[in-house]
Amino acid sequence: MPIESHVELNHTVVHAKDKLASAEFLAGILGLEVGAPFGPFIPVDTSNGVTLDFYEDADNPVAPQHYAFLVSEEAFDIMIGRIEAAGVTYYADPSHTEPGRINRLFGGRGAYFDDLDGHNMEIITRPYARAR
Repeated sequence: MPIESHVELNHTVVHAKDKLASAEFLAGILGLEVGAPFGPFIPVDTSNGVTLDFYEDADNPVAPQHYAFLVSEEAFDIMIGRIEAAGVTYYADPSHTEPGRINRLFGGRGAYFDDLDGHNMEIITRPYARAR
């Protein structure tokens, strides 16, 4: 039995070669605001209260991570348009073998794209169904 059953993700660090450029890129795609610098971080807040803290480490390679964002059907179309306008390829799958296509998992739509540092970003319109 867990001691505390109410746990929420508050923030996570997103490593980048250029923290401002990376924060601006993702915020632009997702339609979010880039916050004022907070210590060594450039924050981007999501609508569910999670902050992506972009952190610059120009001396070390960035280890690509995966970040998934749950968005509305309407926002999905707008974001795909922004991805295309940025000249970025999106994919139906996380392995990036189906360029220019979306998936239709769990009754929704989804797409993957790389950010400026090779992080595998995902936008989905339905949460993944998990067996409990």
